[in-house]
Amino acid sequence: MKYGILTSGGDCAGLNAVIRAIGLYLKRNVKNAEIVGIPEGYGGLIRGESFPLTEEDFSDILDVGGTILRTSRQPFKKMTAPEEGGTRLSRMIANYKKMGLDCLFTLGGAGTHKTAALLSMEGCNVIGVPKTIDNDIYGTDFTFGFQTAVEVATDAICRIETTARSHSRIMLVEVMGNKAGWLTLHSGIAASAHMILIPEIPFSVDAVCSFLSARVQAGERYTMVAVAEGALLDSEARFKKEDRAFVRTELGESTVTRHLAEVIGERTGVETRYSVLGYLQRGGAPCAYDRLLCSRMGGYAARLAAEGRFGVTVALEDNKITFNALTDVAGKYKFVDPAGETVRFAREIGISFGDNP
Repeated sequence: MKYGILTSGGDCAGLNAVIRAIGLYLKRNVKNAEIVGIPEGYGGLIRGESFPLTEEDFSDILDVGGTILRTSRQPFKKMTAPEEGGTRLSRMIANYKKMGLDCLFTLGGAGTHKTAALLSMEGCNVIGVPKTIDNDIYGTDFTFGFQTAVEVATDAICRIETTARSHSRIMLVEVMGNKAGWLTLHSGIAASAHMILIPEIPFSVDAVCSFLSARVQAGERYTMVAVAEGALLDSEARFKKEDRAFVRTELGESTVTRHLAEVIGERTGVETRYSVLGYLQRGGAPCAYDRLLCSRMGGYAARLAAEGRFGVTVALEDNKITFNALTDVAGKYKFVDPAGETVRFAREIGISFGDNP
């Protein structure tokens, strides 16, 4: 049996740990298993590139950040667009067959899963493993890489807090997460942020400034605000994504953080600063939780392949590793529930979400 592994989309901690678990399981439990790595995600499959992976390649990478296979982004909308030499999808299918693969493991996020579902529907044996710091893949409680990003963002917010406290400032910290607020919500609570702004709960500038002014009047010398990169003003929420993007481009901003910091400073009279954490949240070694989760997910994915279960993606549900059909997951997202337990708890302990609940 011949197995291919690729890592697609943005990198995050834990990719190598999953690769290791898949490889070790197959080498030790499937007779004559042949494993190849496909470089740079779907890009390598489109070009028909692969290289052999041995058991030695899987040693000493459990705690190594990044991906030994390298990665790239291949927009889903371009997969079926006509190009010279056929569509990217048709070339991937042809190369899957030319490589003689019996199974392809795709480690990636939402876009990766949509392409994996396409390949599966075209007859390729595919098994996905959910990767993203955004934690927005439908059907799994957590994605691998998320918890490491939470720890990194939490540590960063806590470090910035010491500056806020020392200088009596309001500090805004922008956290990744794309269109979902999971990373900001979890790291904000863990870092004792006083306000958390996430895409799922559009905020009002008036409500934000009112909350911050009330803290100043109550004698609080500093305030920490965790801002999701996808956070929305309530006035923006009614716009379509394209219209919202146009307005922000006109303003020269892709996120609200810098502009919001300026407005807060003007309205409250308190020195206000902002910090964008950026790619810091993706890099480095996976935390212990992710090393374990990656090992469980990778090993389970390999077991599914050995059992001949294809067209699925691994999932974590109620702390048990299971799987969902790729077609049930592709194109769907998991967002923070504004009325859910975590948000409700945060409100109960005094955290503001910049709205008027």
